[in-house]
Amino acid sequence: MAYTAPRTEIRTRERTALTADRRPGRRHPLVATAMVLPLAALLVYAFGGWEAVVTQASSVGVMLGR
Repeated sequence: MAYTAPRTEIRTRERTALTADRRPGRRHPLVATAMVLPLAALLVYAFGGWEAVVTQASSVGVMLGR
């Protein structure tokens, strides 16, 4: 069997280096809203208005049992 301990150590170091620059915690609510609004507008436009989006969302909710 191959000696894989050095490779595992290198991968762990790389993974730690990649995640070190991210801040832990949650995103600010205004940033999250700014990210979601363009998608919401696209969905409203694509599905023909707010009523259609609400109808689809409620149908999915019923299907999921909520």
